[in-house]
Amino acid sequence: MTDPVDRPLTATSLVLIDDIDRPEPVRRVVAELAAQCHGHPVHWLNVPARTAQEAADALGVSLGQIAKSVIFRRRADDVAVLVVTAGDRRVDEARVVEHAGPIGRADAAYIKAQTGFSIGGVSPVGHLNKPLVLVDASLSRFPVIWAAAGHPCAVFPLSPAELVRLCGGAPVIDVVQAPVDAA
Repeated sequence: MTDPVDRPLTATSLVLIDDIDRPEPVRRVVAELAAQCHGHPVHWLNVPARTAQEAADALGVSLGQIAKSVIFRRRADDVAVLVVTAGDRRVDEARVVEHAGPIGRADAAYIKAQTGFSIGGVSPVGHLNKPLVLVDASLSRFPVIWAAAGHPCAVFPLSPAELVRLCGGAPVIDVVQAPVDAA
C-alpha cells in the first residue's frame, strides 16, 4: 500500500519547493522541517492560497484536510497562541481560553512580528517567537493534512501525529465549535 502523502497530486499547478527561489519565511520552515526530520517536501502552488478553501481547491483535497493556523494574543503576557485547526471548522474562543487563559484577537502586524509570517502563510512551525500551540482534535479524521509553509503559495503534507510531534508535543484538544449538520 502506498503512503497517501506520496500519491500523485491532482493539482497541476504544484511544484516541489526546491525548484524555485524561496522567500525567507519559507526557507525558515524548510530548515525547521529538516531539523525535525520531516520526510515530505514543501510544495509551491502557482496560485496563492490565502484561505483554507483556496488551499483545498488548489490541492484537490477536502477542506478539512487543510491545517489552518489561527493566532490569538494571550492577554496576560502577550504570547501568541497558535490554534491549528481543520479548515472546515471554526475555533471556539471560549474553549481556547480554558487552555490558554484570556485571549484577544491578533492583528496582521502582531502576527507578522510574533511569527515572521504574513496572514495566509502562517505555518505551524518555524515561528520567530515560540507560541503556545493547541492542536484541534478534529484533524485526526484525516490520514494526511496540509499546512502552510511560510507563504500563501507554500504548503507541506503531514499526518496529524506528525503535526503534534513537529509542534513539540502540543496538546490535542477539542477547540472548535460544533459543526453545523447540513439538513
